[in-house]
Amino acid sequence: MTDFNRRQVLAGAGMAGAALVAVPRARAQDQVIRIGVLADFSGPYRSTSGPTSLAAAQQAVEDLGMANRGIRVEVLQGDHQNRPDAALALARRWIDQDGVDMICEVNNSAIALAVANLVREKDRIQLVSGAATSALTGPQCSTHTIHWTYDTWMFANVVGGATVRSGGDSWYFITADYAFGHQLERDTGGFVTRAGGRVLGSARYPFPGTTDFSSFLLQAQASRAKVVGLAMAAGDMVNCVKQAHEFGLTRRGAQLAGMIMFVQDIRGIGLEAAQGMVMCEVFYHDLNDRTRALASRILRRTPDNMPSQEHAGTYSCCIHYLKAVAEIGVARAKQSGMAAIEVMKRMPTDDDAFGPGRIREDNRKIHPAYLFEVKSPAESRGMWDFYKLRATVPAEEAFRPVAEGGCPLVRG
Repeated sequence: MTDFNRRQVLAGAGMAGAALVAVPRARAQDQVIRIGVLADFSGPYRSTSGPTSLAAAQQAVEDLGMANRGIRVEVLQGDHQNRPDAALALARRWIDQDGVDMICEVNNSAIALAVANLVREKDRIQLVSGAATSALTGPQCSTHTIHWTYDTWMFANVVGGATVRSGGDSWYFITADYAFGHQLERDTGGFVTRAGGRVLGSARYPFPGTTDFSSFLLQAQASRAKVVGLAMAAGDMVNCVKQAHEFGLTRRGAQLAGMIMFVQDIRGIGLEAAQGMVMCEVFYHDLNDRTRALASRILRRTPDNMPSQEHAGTYSCCIHYLKAVAEIGVARAKQSGMAAIEVMKRMPTDDDAFGPGRIREDNRKIHPAYLFEVKSPAESRGMWDFYKLRATVPAEEAFRPVAEGGCPLVRG
């Protein structure tokens, strides 16, 4: 097995850049809270995950002043390599040997579902700030896992429904031909029709391996749809948007809608090609005074990468977990992950990433979501100034209703 890059951060009062040292084997009498950031540190999602998520967790420890409260916290990093087997082996070693109490980030749905079973078995905690599958609060919800930042249902709801309500009432989809793409198309199409819009058709491209999207863009243009929904992610999204710009699709009147996008994607595409696109995010660094302050603090640790919604989710979940630890004490938190979960669900959430929110009975953390439009180059004031706000969806409307999820934790 590949040796993982595992480090810990000893969080002390006023430490902006703590030293990274080797992790000691945990002992029964150990009174240190350990947080494991399980993320992509070397693969295709490194910029939306990895080092900036680690920095966000470190910032949460510092902002909450845990050392001043007399509580030692160590933050570990682990590269899951986008492999469920490797990730599960690392998570098990973290818990069994290194005394990790909470695992967060986990920006891979298959990995998050696998780790959910492990933390339930071990009475530890998983706070998922990166994976998107809505199954985590549906049939596969778990007592010891809280889904924190976003999910596929929310993206489909906000991008589909809010775009129709703002005039984009006819849609055509270009969809990655596998389960992830199909789910995004199906869910978004459902919200489009419920909001009074129409789905005129779709084109499914082979995944993986497609680099030329011209034939699919031609089909979208021929449909005369007002909105072309891109049910894809990452590199495919970047390539498709760039080719749509070269093809002149948006100049002919169509608007592109990205189902799952990050500011890092827009930076890769460029404003010239991405301008006018709509997408949903739950965090934007320039949204308000609190988000600007938070982004500035994290950016000092990772100056080449602006914090995105996934990084904000890692910060937020760490803040709330550490508040629970402070309430019940380190000894109790280390003894029982469930005890900390119960306190987290009882306390309302509030932080600089998302503002006020709460954790529902199905272990879905909720907060407002936003429909953004990408600025033109002329509108942008500089690096990372990408979005203008088109709509705000309140927390209680942004996420799937509890009664519709099928989570076995929900009574009645």
